[in-house]
Amino acid sequence: MRRRIFVVASIWMLFHLYVGFRLLPDLGLGHVGIVAAGVLLALIALSPFVAFLGMRRDERPIARAVHWVAYVALGFSSILIVLVLASDVFFLRAWGVRPEVLAPSLVGMAALLTAVGAWGAQRPRIVHVAVPIPSLPADLEGFRIVQLSDLHIGPTIRRPFVQTVVDAANGLRPDLIALTGDVADGTVPNLRGEVEPLAGLAAPLGKFYVTGNHEYYWDSAGWTGEVTRLGFDVLTNAHRLLERGKGRLLVAGVTDASASHIAGQSSDPVAALAGAPASDVKVLLAHQPRSAFAAQAAGFDLQLSGHTHGGQYFPFNLLVHFFQPFVAGLHHLEEMWLYVSRGTGYWGPPIRLGAPSEITLIELVAQ
Repeated sequence: MRRRIFVVASIWMLFHLYVGFRLLPDLGLGHVGIVAAGVLLALIALSPFVAFLGMRRDERPIARAVHWVAYVALGFSSILIVLVLASDVFFLRAWGVRPEVLAPSLVGMAALLTAVGAWGAQRPRIVHVAVPIPSLPADLEGFRIVQLSDLHIGPTIRRPFVQTVVDAANGLRPDLIALTGDVADGTVPNLRGEVEPLAGLAAPLGKFYVTGNHEYYWDSAGWTGEVTRLGFDVLTNAHRLLERGKGRLLVAGVTDASASHIAGQSSDPVAALAGAPASDVKVLLAHQPRSAFAAQAAGFDLQLSGHTHGGQYFPFNLLVHFFQPFVAGLHHLEEMWLYVSRGTGYWGPPIRLGAPSEITLIELVAQ
């Protein structure tokens, strides 16, 4: 792990050296200004590592301010790196764009995109998705599931944001609420007050939760206990049968695919169905969309997932397609539907560009 961190940090620093080499001489800052800008660029490059290290230890207001600055800096510098690389790939200098114009333009564009992305990250949109189910009973027609995923409550996502999400979700009048993992980044004692509004989520047929990979980075047992305290039914490779009129909907959940190294936590859609009674619709909650292949083989009608954030911001919303079989939206796998949420919060940089955050309303309709 230490070697991996060293490699990532080294590559990250080299990218910043590259940006400094390409931009600083053309900003018209003079010798003193170039040195000062170089120091600032070095601090921007180092700030994410300071934030990552401090996140586990300190929840004082000054630490939270440092986290905000560090994560915004991370977003800004990653966008700037991409813009500088793109300007070189497309030979903008060779096309007659003067360096003294190009350099400040790239910095300004990175700053503008960071600001736009930060504004969007605080405003998750409502996404309405109709899922056609063959032979859906009349009593389940219009069954409403509100899916929240990847809240990542922590350094830059706090109680006011969570309360806004809760109010919006309740306003959709769901029959069922599904929270599909990555609820927080931090420890339960530090974040208990920030996650508390989740207790106010309400649905007549219950609210259900499955773990994401980030729960295992912190304290999975602590977070499942806390989410239970907030009124959620934690589905650990388990199922529940819900009834609306004569309609019978089975909701099941699996642990995150990354939990296989923990005894009793290996993600298993087949085990989640063990002993299940007859039902009209089978819905699986699984944090990672890659679980869909096993879920389809197990006989589920619909899987709800998150994890990908849809790439979160450009250009990662394009690159994520190389690493994930399903990135966002509704997909059809033979007889099963898969919906992948772009996430309700965000991770790391408080930025959303080209992959807006969402509160998802899933509605079952007859096919």
